[in-house]
Amino acid sequence: MIGKTVKHNPKTILVTGGAGFIGSNFVHYWLEKYPNERIIVLDALTYAGNRANLTTAEKNPQFKFIHGDILDSDLVGKLLDGEQIDTIVHFAAESHVDRSIHGPDAFLKTNIEGTHSLLKAAKKIWLDGGEKDHRFHHVSTDEVYGTLEPAAPAFTEQHQYKPNSPYAASKASSDHIVRSYHHTYGLNTTISNCSNNYGPYQFPEKLIPLVIANCIDGKLLPIYGDGKQIRDWLYVNDHNRGIDLIIRNGESDNTYNIGGNNEWTNIDIVILICELMDQHDPKGAPHNRLVSYVTDRLGHDRRYAIDASKIMSELGYKPEETFETGIRQTIQWYLDNERWWRKVMDGSYREWLNKNYN
Repeated sequence: MIGKTVKHNPKTILVTGGAGFIGSNFVHYWLEKYPNERIIVLDALTYAGNRANLTTAEKNPQFKFIHGDILDSDLVGKLLDGEQIDTIVHFAAESHVDRSIHGPDAFLKTNIEGTHSLLKAAKKIWLDGGEKDHRFHHVSTDEVYGTLEPAAPAFTEQHQYKPNSPYAASKASSDHIVRSYHHTYGLNTTISNCSNNYGPYQFPEKLIPLVIANCIDGKLLPIYGDGKQIRDWLYVNDHNRGIDLIIRNGESDNTYNIGGNNEWTNIDIVILICELMDQHDPKGAPHNRLVSYVTDRLGHDRRYAIDASKIMSELGYKPEETFETGIRQTIQWYLDNERWWRKVMDGSYREWLNKNYN
């Protein structure tokens, strides 16, 4: 029987997708908290990856950036071996549901084949090479569980997988592949399924940054259907604190849900942002006049909610940000970093947005 490990002490971490939203926030979090640990980012710099997210990290001698694809197992293997990496934190993924509806192929390739490529390289270098202390942490989503009725209990780690979009199905598949590499080969793996993240550096196709940016520009705020879809919202660095606890203290072959215990309907989120933007820009008030209801997207899940009691009881996790403190910090970041999001929204993304929302 394959044994289980509990404690892990990272020395050098490979962060896949580290130029993306959550990945870049994780890099900044890690370098600040663990200044003596090396961190290497592997990112293909597709539309959602932005090296400018790592400008501060680039100045740190403990940081290294590699422009490459997780589908390149040989490259990953050389990195694991040459850089003496003992920990992989796997963020890299195609993650926008709308894009998965219009073009699912890229999601299956990156999220399923890409994850398998990493696992193959990890097995070769760590297991076949005799590395005892290692950890492969896979970052997943609550969307693998499907949708909840309004009064249903929140998702636990025992909830049956019922993905409803190509994106969610691709993440569910990758979760199963990660688990199989523990049970078949003995790779030390952990998985986290998180609720909706928000915070700095989030690509402006997602609800919160899109609403903030459009409020600033006086553009319509597109709301799917009736806007009553419910999500649990998690500030990005609270997510990173949870991952940190799992990497160091989580039990191998375990899944941990990370949530903010913070359910909001989409329309209530939008109205709150409008009210806060009214304070920042009284001349543009009321910003809620910009709300525009659009046709609901295909297969739109009605409610997600995370039960994070396992990670709280076993690893001592607790979100530090309330939604009020987190959303205020987020709005201020987008106000202070207008140059960043305007540059991100140029070109092909703006064309895609106009095509799908207008």
